[in-house]
Amino acid sequence: MKLRFSPTSPFVRKVRAVAVATGLDSRVESVRTETTDPSWWGDNPLGKVPALITDEGKALIDSPVICEYLDSLHDGPKVFPPDGEARWTALQNQALADGIMDACVSCYQEMRRPDGERSAGWIERQRGKVDRTVATLEAEAASLEGDPDIGNIAVGCALGYIDLRMPDFDWRASAPRLANWYEGFAKNPFMTETEPPPA
Repeated sequence: MKLRFSPTSPFVRKVRAVAVATGLDSRVESVRTETTDPSWWGDNPLGKVPALITDEGKALIDSPVICEYLDSLHDGPKVFPPDGEARWTALQNQALADGIMDACVSCYQEMRRPDGERSAGWIERQRGKVDRTVATLEAEAASLEGDPDIGNIAVGCALGYIDLRMPDFDWRASAPRLANWYEGFAKNPFMTETEPPPA
């Protein structure tokens, strides 16, 4: 399998973390990809990473799809709970984490725009999304405990991305239970082995 990636993408990190957590990382070849290069858009017409090319040559896009596909390829403990409350909690936490990632990416891209083109209102709107979602996760921090699943893996990647792209955003001050959980969770091999390079 080939994973099209960029080194700082939090969505790529989520996929790579799932690959490590499920013991599939040795089967996934990472191919660094510039999203502006049209030569690979046949794999993903949206021009976004990650994209996974399966051993059969099929292109899969969007990190939740890729993560669930990887989870179907092994016989160990699943990171996607099969049913019941555990499944919906994990999927909800993944959705919240993906929303944080989307907002952080949007905020970072806006901050890189030239002076005179940057929208302070847009940046503030994205930061507000991150702030509210961190508060929600703080209230539900107990749901992140336990074995690795797609929810807590995604949340771990999202919090790491806040630290990378919004270092002035002190989320730990307002979310001490979440911060305490993250401190321990970030020591898992699937987190340490997928940590992005410094900004």
